[in-house]
Amino acid sequence: MGPNAGSLSWAAKQAEQLRINGNSYFNKDRFGAAIDAYTEAITLCPDIPIYWTNRALCHRKRNDWTRVEEDCRKAIQLDNSSFKAHYMLGLALLQKEEYAKGVKELEKALDLGRGANPKGYMVEEIWQELAKAKYLEWEHASTNRSWELQTLKEACETALEQKHYFLDESTDTHLKQLEALGRVFIKAAEDDTPTEVPDYLCCKITLDIFRDPVITPSGLTYERAVILDHLQKVGKFDPITREPLYPSQLVSNLAIKEAVQAFLEKHGWAYKMD
Repeated sequence: MGPNAGSLSWAAKQAEQLRINGNSYFNKDRFGAAIDAYTEAITLCPDIPIYWTNRALCHRKRNDWTRVEEDCRKAIQLDNSSFKAHYMLGLALLQKEEYAKGVKELEKALDLGRGANPKGYMVEEIWQELAKAKYLEWEHASTNRSWELQTLKEACETALEQKHYFLDESTDTHLKQLEALGRVFIKAAEDDTPTEVPDYLCCKITLDIFRDPVITPSGLTYERAVILDHLQKVGKFDPITREPLYPSQLVSNLAIKEAVQAFLEKHGWAYKMD
């Protein structure tokens, strides 16, 4: 045993006790006391990522987003697979209206969270925040596109009016050109016009657009967390075909996952949660 092993062990034990104390304060909504405890733990053992993410969670509760960002960046330096750190960093960036960067962090958190526990409450929470951010991002871009299209449409209509006046075209010809112009602009606005999500992109159980689709040996696709829940609570069988089914037989449906991503990229309104 080296000369510092005993003191290191003491520091680690003290830090761990401070973390437990911090958790206790946090559960009682005593966020200042929890921050102090986690800060002491960090002072003793600065290389433990969970001390940083625990303190970040306290700062989040206080809406101190600058400190949330600082602590999460430190936790990610120590452990790039910390989905809680990526998640809270994403939220902090969204608060600064850095939407693209925030969304990127939330997507990373979602992938890591699904790998750790596809049925976990955190995965659902991260998806909700991601969907909200993506919808806001689409809404902002869509408003700009609508304004640009309307301005362009009005300019085109004015040009047709002038052409009709100067060339002395028939009213019938002029009306047909205006109708054709209207159809062009309706087509141009289609992607930003909410409709129904195609059935093949929706889970047969939840009826919601897929997030993490898996395919069964019988060829049916379900939302991973939902089918895992069914297999655990109801029975080891496919809810539609009634054939025997086990978690190990579920495989990611990458084709549907990519189709969903492509659809959402084009139709951001589909991120809106009921």
